[in-house]
Amino acid sequence: LAVPAPSRLQALHSSAASCVEVLAASAGPAFPYLRGWSFHFDAPDTHHPKVCVQTSTSAGLDQILPWLYYHKVVGVAHFLLFVEGKAAKPSVAGVLESIPGVKVVYRTKELEEQQARSRIWDETWLSGFFYKPCNYELFVKQSLNMEMAIVMARESGMDWIMHLDTDELLYPGGASEYSIRRLLADVPEDVDMVIFPNYESSVERDDIKDPFSEVSMFKKNYDHLPKDTYFGMYKEATRGNPNYFITYGNGKSAARIQDHLRPNGAHRWHNYAKSPNEIKLEEAAVLHYTYTKFSDLTSRRDRCGCKPTKEDVKRCFMLDFDRA
Repeated sequence: LAVPAPSRLQALHSSAASCVEVLAASAGPAFPYLRGWSFHFDAPDTHHPKVCVQTSTSAGLDQILPWLYYHKVVGVAHFLLFVEGKAAKPSVAGVLESIPGVKVVYRTKELEEQQARSRIWDETWLSGFFYKPCNYELFVKQSLNMEMAIVMARESGMDWIMHLDTDELLYPGGASEYSIRRLLADVPEDVDMVIFPNYESSVERDDIKDPFSEVSMFKKNYDHLPKDTYFGMYKEATRGNPNYFITYGNGKSAARIQDHLRPNGAHRWHNYAKSPNEIKLEEAAVLHYTYTKFSDLTSRRDRCGCKPTKEDVKRCFMLDFDRA
């Protein structure tokens, strides 16, 4: 049920730790991950399709910079980072803003007022998450950010948009090149949305410091497994957890930017004017580095401010594993 991570991910580790130290000590922001790579940022980008990745994050540079660099290498042209918490601090956001192809969006009062006027609040597809704390609030915030990102990506001339978290890496398996751009270029023109099944990390040690380079084994998605393997080894794979995956199992998706496009939660897109024509890829996947460190668990608990009671835990968290 497990698959090794692509070997290219291991190359990120050598400079990850030292990178943050260099940035913190420097007088001005810099992006040392380029290290001689030539992305021709100043030249007109004539390559198509142009892919935009949007995220909502409160992470630090130690997590965001390797994530950005990896996705630049696999062909992402533009990033929309909706930041708050640690990610919005000047020492972090200043570095992010210095990187070509990256747009940083702060959670200001003006942004919140603009999102308060969104048509999403008058619709039913997300209403079950409104006015609830913690994970529910985050899910609504992600959807509102995705809605704004569609407009921003279109204004930037992007062809496709995808929402990823900063603990997820896109693996473009099946492409003739190791490239998300090549992968989407081969998609038929009548396809509106491409589904990437997610793989979930299987952590083999309790001392992980840099997940992207140290975690190398993943549990494959149901969609990419022979059904007899999935059902025959389900008990061994779940290890007492209530579900096959600890967190989500419905993948992520890329949408072709077009009229009437809207988010449909953090994992899908939809269209106000039609039912999107979607396909699911047989090899490409999203690698989800799930709870690779104990601090991942405690930080999620701490930022919610919920009491350690059964009632509050149920009110704040969606998933059984988080509630446990």
